[in-house]
Amino acid sequence: MSTLLTVSALSWKIQHKSILQNINFNVRKGEVIGIIGPNGAGKTSLLRCLTNQGKLLTHVSTSGSIQLKGRDLTLYSAKEVAQHFALVMQKNDAIFALSVEDVMKMGLLPHKSLFSINNDHDKAQITLALSKVGLSHELHSAFNKLSGGEQQRVLIARALVQSSQILILDEPTNHLDVYYQHQVLQLVNQLNITVIMTVHDLNLASLYCQRLLLLNKGELICDGTPEEVLTSSQLSAVFGLPCQQGIDEITGASRVSFYLKEQLQQAEIQTDE
Repeated sequence: MSTLLTVSALSWKIQHKSILQNINFNVRKGEVIGIIGPNGAGKTSLLRCLTNQGKLLTHVSTSGSIQLKGRDLTLYSAKEVAQHFALVMQKNDAIFALSVEDVMKMGLLPHKSLFSINNDHDKAQITLALSKVGLSHELHSAFNKLSGGEQQRVLIARALVQSSQILILDEPTNHLDVYYQHQVLQLVNQLNITVIMTVHDLNLASLYCQRLLLLNKGELICDGTPEEVLTSSQLSAVFGLPCQQGIDEITGASRVSFYLKEQLQQAEIQTDE
């Protein structure tokens, strides 16, 4: 697989507080990568840097580089970045009052001139994208009337209309119930495009991501397969809780469980008895 993105020695500080420290990794075409770690680890901050939001990479507070297709990301215009990256960030109030159709049309903007009019091809792209997420019947519905899972699926469909090579998702299952968590991540996994997403639930990350990046306090602790990253010793050190790694009997995916120290001590006492 060809390399789309190369992150080299990326660091970011805010008022002398380190947000990211010496981050290094590559992203290959077609990979589904999950970024995991405790709150405050730098997961969303890394996504912001990957897409150069607010021109972060040109600030004196950042160092290192991000190369997109061998070219420094700072050399791309905002429109060019939007043509390569499709973002599905956590809830955006600015689109909440729009119709599904209006939300979908926003995905066409990176490929349009200022006064161009949507044509039949654009409409076909919207129809196709909504059909891929199973929401063709909601084209004229109000976005804010949809369920949380349906809203996430619309935003993913908008990303498909954008025709970008890399899909960026910030906690796509946040606030969704269990059914929609699996539905949304299964959909993402079937899109056959490069995906980089932050995931709070480690077991969901293990099941739906080919590769995981474990962050802690702004540092990249481990980069590898779920089996390599989700080890008991590594997770216990990062999250500060005893952890056990196993294999899910149904899916075959690596699965982790955390315990309070008191629970672990009680289990050991019962075993000794």
